[in-house]
Amino acid sequence: MSHIAIVSSSIRTGRQSHRVALFFKNFLEENNFASTEILDLLQFNFPLFTERLSKKPEPSAGMLDFAEKIKAADGVLIVTPEYNGGYPASLKNVIDLLLIEWRRKPVAISTVSSGTMGGSQVIMSLQFTLWKMQAWTVPAMFTVSNVSETFDERGIPTDKATVEKRASKFLDELLWCMEAAKKMM
Repeated sequence: MSHIAIVSSSIRTGRQSHRVALFFKNFLEENNFASTEILDLLQFNFPLFTERLSKKPEPSAGMLDFAEKIKAADGVLIVTPEYNGGYPASLKNVIDLLLIEWRRKPVAISTVSSGTMGGSQVIMSLQFTLWKMQAWTVPAMFTVSNVSETFDERGIPTDKATVEKRASKFLDELLWCMEAAKKMM
């Protein structure tokens, strides 16, 4: 079975995008699509990095653990809120920490907002950053508008049928890319 690392990007007090990370973990595992693990940046509590991991003389255990989990995953699903048209510094921080771990890694992006745009303004800048890191960004996205009305605190959608239908199409693309990547290695 394939393994997907779900990066929950927000470390903000009262964050709501983590609801979507919880949804994906449950949905993927309940449907036997893949094993998963949430890499919660709030729990990692990383400092602001001053250098890429490969150049750090004494990387922390957390840095090494995060890098290994990204490297070992068959695919990565990033759940990110949109903050003022961009993604959070916590996410940029860990993307820039790594290099070889992102190379040719299938990465799907779910954007989240409390408003009506679903975080759609953040997708281009995040895709560009991942492209520069040589990640393979999946050509599908999963936007969530009005997140507090769409998911409860446990990640359960208010309109389960509609959300799961959209999630299935989105995840089909990630799973396809993961299988294609395995065949190319």
